[in-house]
Amino acid sequence: QSQVVESGGGLVEVGGSLRLSCEVSEITLDYHNIGWFRQAPGKEREGVSCIRGTYGTKDYVDDVKGRCTISRDNATNTVYLQMDNLKPEDTGVYFCAAQPYYYYCATYVQSEYIYWGQGTQVTVSS
Repeated sequence: QSQVVESGGGLVEVGGSLRLSCEVSEITLDYHNIGWFRQAPGKEREGVSCIRGTYGTKDYVDDVKGRCTISRDNATNTVYLQMDNLKPEDTGVYFCAAQPYYYYCATYVQSEYIYWGQGTQVTVSS
């Protein structure tokens, strides 16, 4: 049974850092793209970052570019999202999701991501 589990969320101050983890089961990262999404209060869920399975190509949306780093560890089947210089607008529930490698993950088409985690809350406060 495929499984996606996020962790690492929490309460941080403005300008702080946080590292989110996405551990997958029965999903080979070489053959699946992993995307990070977030949903801020009162807003629709949006893409944040993704990493492609084939070559590890990374993508970041403009709002987080330069402040976030996505990486993967194939040995532990884990994808990380390191977030630095956090801002209040980064607050939201962060989701990890997986799709087959032959999709283009940077379009962040949510229907193309077939495995989703439960979400982890990130709150940035002053």
